[in-house]
Amino acid sequence: MAVLGGGRSSEHEVSLASAASVGAGLQAAGHEVIAIEVGRDGVWRRDGEALCLTPGRGLDPADVVFPALHGPFGEDGTVQGLLECLDVPYAGAGVLASALCMDKVLFKDLMACTGIPQVDFRSARVERYRADAAGVLDDIAGLGLPVFVKPARLGSSVGIVRVTEQATLPRALETAFIHDPLVIVEAAANGIEAECAVIGNGDPIASQPGEIALANAESGWYDYEAKYTPGGMELIVPARVPPAVRERIRALALQTFVTTGCRGLARVDFFVEGDRVLVNELNTMPGFTETSVFGSLFAASGIPYPQLLDRLVKLALERHAAERAHRH
Repeated sequence: MAVLGGGRSSEHEVSLASAASVGAGLQAAGHEVIAIEVGRDGVWRRDGEALCLTPGRGLDPADVVFPALHGPFGEDGTVQGLLECLDVPYAGAGVLASALCMDKVLFKDLMACTGIPQVDFRSARVERYRADAAGVLDDIAGLGLPVFVKPARLGSSVGIVRVTEQATLPRALETAFIHDPLVIVEAAANGIEAECAVIGNGDPIASQPGEIALANAESGWYDYEAKYTPGGMELIVPARVPPAVRERIRALALQTFVTTGCRGLARVDFFVEGDRVLVNELNTMPGFTETSVFGSLFAASGIPYPQLLDRLVKLALERHAAERAHRH
């Protein structure tokens, strides 16, 4: 069993923490683990030595790969495509679902097409903004204030700016464009932020949903500091909403998982306003330490961390065998 950690994205350190925790959990479940670090330079190394990969030859001696990579060049379909070329089973979503869910604009366009409720949004490409800034700003103004300006293809709240005054919107867009030429601007949602974890292939199951309670409620949103500073947030499971709303969250999590073509695992994030449940985004490889939201949600749902990882390994093998049974 090989665990990939690191990567080229700004989430390199977060990924290393996920990979270390995944490796320990897999060992506790009885698996032999090979740690492979993907450097910021993109080189794959085992015990400090660069690996030479050959298409069709797998990743010897590993029989399954767990790509605990976050963000671009890891969670966006690129590594998944490489693993497909190596012909080795791997945990998590495939190429298309990984790429789709990494791109928040495409993801939200799909949600809109399929009628899944979500927060209102606009998108902006840097080329159009440079050519017609006034037109882009006028379009975004229709969302009202406050809004959240985000790079479309990053995670962990990197590059996100909360805008409360129209005059600061251009600066927020420029900040997001540093990270990505495609930016998404989302209307603010009231109520609570809830998250639900999903595992499975053709017949997925959803965890009990959890509620994100911020230690610093005055910040107004779940930013990078709240996510990765000890004590920055508290996960309350189950979420403090009526039972019918919890089941609505779980149902929407499964619908979103299936609609995007995900396999293996995902975490779906929501805003809950009274009885109204809105999908925010889907993470195909969320933070994966034992105390991260994904692991904590399933632990609270009766599946301990080592057992959860063992299931994900079996799901990877199952999906690989099923896909290789088809002729191309």
